Amino acid sequence: MAMTMTQKILAAHAGLESVVPGQLIKAKLDMVLGNDITSPVAINEFEKFGFTEVFDKEKISLVMDHFVPNKDIKAAEQTKQCRCFAGEHCIKNYYDVGDMGIEHALLPEKGLVGPGDVIIGADSHTCTYGALGAFSTGVGSTDMAAGMATGEAWFKVPSAIKFNLTGKLKECCSGKDVILYIIGKIGVDGALYKSMEFMGEGVHTLSMDDRLCMANMAIEAGAKNGIFEVDDITLDYYKERMTHPYTVYTADPDAEYDETIDIDLSVIEPTVACPHLPENTKDASVLNDVKIDQCVIGSCTNGRISDMEIAAEIFKDRHVAKGVRCIIIPATQAIYLECVKRGYMEIFINAGCVVSTPTCGPCLGGYMGILAADEVAVATTNRNFVGRMGHISSKIYLASPATAAASAVKGHICDPRAL
Repeated sequence: MAMTMTQKILAAHAGLESVVPGQLIKAKLDMVLGNDITSPVAINEFEKFGFTEVFDKEKISLVMDHFVPNKDIKAAEQTKQCRCFAGEHCIKNYYDVGDMGIEHALLPEKGLVGPGDVIIGADSHTCTYGALGAFSTGVGSTDMAAGMATGEAWFKVPSAIKFNLTGKLKECCSGKDVILYIIGKIGVDGALYKSMEFMGEGVHTLSMDDRLCMANMAIEAGAKNGIFEVDDITLDYYKERMTHPYTVYTADPDAEYDETIDIDLSVIEPTVACPHLPENTKDASVLNDVKIDQCVIGSCTNGRISDMEIAAEIFKDRHVAKGVRCIIIPATQAIYLECVKRGYMEIFINAGCVVSTPTCGPCLGGYMGILAADEVAVATTNRNFVGRMGHISSKIYLASPATAAASAVKGHICDPRAL
């Protein structure tokens, strides 16, 4: 039977010749992920059910990133519990202060996830790794606990939407603009429990960082996962970091999709998601009257080195507008160090920005940039729900690094081409 990329990966990991949408399967896992917020719950469940060993010490990743460095006593206790569990079970991929990063930037950087893998993570943005041609999806902490113990998870096989990408992006546009454009087109439930499968000639014009950003936000369209067809760009990226063998799965020519959506990359403008849903999108050029109090450039969506490069190009010989706070968060220690080597830190500081250690921090309203009542932020993060980054009356505008940096300089939402 003809299958999509996702269906082929799930069939192989379930030991089946084929699967169909809606079928319940039990599949073997290549990686189980948790962070400092979700892992303690999973550890409690693991121990409550009497498990004494993990299924594979090299196929579990515990990444301390949400409130790390610890913001308070509760955060310290949570990371201590994870640290002790990792030590007791000799978990190889444990990342803490000094050797850490935001989980969905760190795992690809370390080569821990690759083409053809099945990955679950107790974090909704685990769908990021579909950029590498893997099936990856977020789960609850109880499923994470079962995954750590058994190396397996139950799935309902999703149907799929095919996104046929053509053309090439305009200057100052990136993968963030593409995924915001798509979510604006189909809505936050437009791909509910479906696989968003990206293919077509336009894919080959997108960098890995573009793809990681787009797959990361598949969940914001309600998708079970997002996945890109594997090409030379994918393989060049993974082979430099490879920790385990990979398998490339391609969709059958006659695979069935719920629908096919054509996306011409050349028509996409710098795009902003206005409060309070990622689907509420507008061109940046029509939002000049939106004054901002804060700018955040970072997160698992846009904290990679190309994002830092774009921000540095805009901030060079410019300064953040009076009254605007600009927080820059490189997503991993390696990216932070590369920023230092390239001189970006000096550019950021001279521009009036503050640079944070890698952390999820303000994205989830945790710390390192909480908004007060009625404050407005432009952020390269992935969600702009009510109260997401602080007070319930604050407002969040989601944008690309180029748009966010340009807005910080101007003091209001700004199309980066207008600088």
